[in-house]
Amino acid sequence: MSPLNNLIVSSLQVFPKGIVKRFALRYIAGEHIEDAVRLVRSLNSGKIMATIDVLGENVSDKKDAEKSSRAAQEVLKVIDENKLDTNLSIKLTQFGLNIDKDFCYANVKKVMDEARSYGNFVRIDMEDSSTTSATLGIYEKFRAEGYDNTGVVIQAYMRRSESDVRKLIDMKANVRLCKGIYIEPENIAFKGRDEIRQNYVRLLNMLLEGGCKVGIATHDEYLIKAAYDTIARLNIGRNNFEFQMLLGVRSDLRDKIFADGHRLRVYVPFGEQWYAYSMRRFKENPQVAGYIFKSVVFGK
Repeated sequence: MSPLNNLIVSSLQVFPKGIVKRFALRYIAGEHIEDAVRLVRSLNSGKIMATIDVLGENVSDKKDAEKSSRAAQEVLKVIDENKLDTNLSIKLTQFGLNIDKDFCYANVKKVMDEARSYGNFVRIDMEDSSTTSATLGIYEKFRAEGYDNTGVVIQAYMRRSESDVRKLIDMKANVRLCKGIYIEPENIAFKGRDEIRQNYVRLLNMLLEGGCKVGIATHDEYLIKAAYDTIARLNIGRNNFEFQMLLGVRSDLRDKIFADGHRLRVYVPFGEQWYAYSMRRFKENPQVAGYIFKSVVFGK
């Protein structure tokens, strides 16, 4: 990873947003639902599924949380109207988790009901460690109340995840398994690449052996190969798993997974909160920041 690219990432805030946005469009559909529809339709035409996310998190005002609920319901309506092969991903802090859990649950329930009326599915994303227990608790509550049209996310770098997975297996949960991206202290999160990989493979084996449907969310070729091996060894049916990738990341690998005959879903975010999300993606992939620098300085 180039030191220059890392330096550029740390200095990106000085660039005008208009310039940054040109490169952010690698990772987002755009600011409006029409942008997401256009992109998902393109993915669907190539037999690739999607999950749409309205960008935003850490809402501290009840009116904003209620607005997020209405926006999510509108997305589900638009998905149905356009007959798109996509579901919806949401973050609970966008619906008021940090304000009041019951208030958040009520906002999300409206979304779940809307999704169920269309025969669609809602993925509850995982955020930083301060929200893990509350997120799993709300997911469990929805499942206990008969909402089978929802899934949750487990982050392999969290030390607690094996215990959480055991509980999710008992529910036959639909789980997206990812590495995790939030900066967490070492006492609650694995830090080494190899130990994160080892835990990811361990959790994947547990989930698949336990009969859960799994979204294998990774851009790591090592983990993809390990997943291939596990799927073959356990003779897992095609409809019991899918690979999931972020928009704009490792399209070459995405194409290979699809060419190998596996179901593939792409995460498609959109919305006015594109800047913070894109900055996070740049930090994960500093090479893209280098492209911005060359464009600004050299006009390339």
